[in-house]
Amino acid sequence: MMSATSTLAVTHFVTLADSFDKDKVTPGVLGFIVFAVIGGAVWLLMKSMNRHMKKVDFEETPEAPAASDGAEAAKSTAQRTSGKAQPKTG
Repeated sequence: MMSATSTLAVTHFVTLADSFDKDKVTPGVLGFIVFAVIGGAVWLLMKSMNRHMKKVDFEETPEAPAASDGAEAAKSTAQRTSGKAQPKTG
């Protein structure tokens, strides 16, 4: 059973709904809230990513070629940097 106040509130919403243009679609408050939550999530992810990237300390040092066979060391270095596995010959 509805009270008088809830009935009055419902009648106000019905009159407001009739005053809107039925051909016009708007996102409304729910669309704004969803957009704001997505924006906040992106901001938090970017903040977290920046924090993790500041922790990274990467400096590549050149490797010294092997004393026994310089060509073999160069080939193995090329193998590691190319990202593709190549069969070893010989």
